Amino acid sequence: MNAAQLSSYERDGFLVLPDFLSAADCDALQARAAELVAGFDPGPTRTIFSTVDHGHARDRYFLESGGDIRFFFEEEAPDQLNKIGHALHDLDPVFGRFSRQPALAALAREIGMVQPLLLQSMYIFKHPGIGGEVGWHQDATYLHTTPVSVTGFWIALDDADRENGCLIALPGAHGGPLRKRFRRSGDAMVTEELDATPWPAVEPVPIEVRRGSLVVLHGLLPHASSANRSSRPRHAYTLHLIDGCASYGLDNWLQRADFPIRGFT
Repeated sequence: MNAAQLSSYERDGFLVLPDFLSAADCDALQARAAELVAGFDPGPTRTIFSTVDHGHARDRYFLESGGDIRFFFEEEAPDQLNKIGHALHDLDPVFGRFSRQPALAALAREIGMVQPLLLQSMYIFKHPGIGGEVGWHQDATYLHTTPVSVTGFWIALDDADRENGCLIALPGAHGGPLRKRFRRSGDAMVTEELDATPWPAVEPVPIEVRRGSLVVLHGLLPHASSANRSSRPRHAYTLHLIDGCASYGLDNWLQRADFPIRGFT
């Protein structure tokens, strides 16, 4: 990033980097996702992913996915996949090579991460006509460190616009407090309200990007996406990073039982 881009990110809480991936890179990630889907046998039980009722949070299949590659289905169309998560970057060679490329490591350093760790990865489908809505949220609600350090790298594998459910953000609102924590409480998951301050009264900005763009998202930035009601797909690959200098709580939903959280090497 140059100085102007860094200043924009610090002001708005998000930054668009066009043409971060080549068309060939996008093709490779989409092809690999298709291979994973072709080899997946869902069996009789399917976990539905919903940001509305969080029913998936009661499912061990979801809660134990931090160190695995697992498949989650759409709320409106239970025969269609919503996403694959959450350790593609560690367990799949194609996603692993992409996720640990030097350009991403350099970007993490440029935004101020001292010891960047790759915590979570997701391949998101947003199928035509059914791709589910994602409500307003802050990523630090779900992936919490002290101090807050989670950062999202959201990569468009298709053109993303208002018609097919692009990201929407409240620019500058990352300067406000963390409103909620989604955390473990014994054997249950709870959503704890930390601050009742409403979202600031700023105009939501649609983050319309072309295929291959990378969007950097601050962990406190309120953002969302609408349902995909278009005839076009809106695939994306997302990495969430935390700083190893911060403390990652044992009450976070995502825990690693079998192997540690690693950085870029």
